[in-house]
Amino acid sequence: MYKVGDKIVYPMHGAGVVERIENKTILGRERDYYVLHVPGDDMKIMIPVDQVDAIGVRNVIDRNDFEKVVELLKEPSSKMPSNWNRRYRANMDKLRTGDICEVAEVVRNLTRTEVKKQLSTGEKKLLANARHILVTEMVLAADIAQDEADRILDSAISL
Repeated sequence: MYKVGDKIVYPMHGAGVVERIENKTILGRERDYYVLHVPGDDMKIMIPVDQVDAIGVRNVIDRNDFEKVVELLKEPSSKMPSNWNRRYRANMDKLRTGDICEVAEVVRNLTRTEVKKQLSTGEKKLLANARHILVTEMVLAADIAQDEADRILDSAISL
């Protein structure tokens, strides 16, 4: 069980800090919820406490893993399907894992692909979402500002 102040990742939504735990009745069902504040957004996310394992909620990476992610962003792009629809599905599957390395790979590959050719509208949205997920975790893992995380990410990918 997480406590107030813990830094956690909610796959497909990003990383945040547990602001409070509150009991609510939603659709006739009473449960406890983590109220998560995501950095850089005014967004609050409510996660049912009894569903965190099924959803894949995990702790934010530590500083050492942060450095590993930055190194992963510098690596050459991995092979992706040339068909945008297959590429979209493969990247979406990676995002759903909640694994920070998979998310970083999606951001790296799509960012570099976007430089070479235009991404589909769906892929642009997927890239924006993946980047948000990655940046929010970088902010909390390294205790840095969002613009600094963006700068580190952009610098690493451009190599």
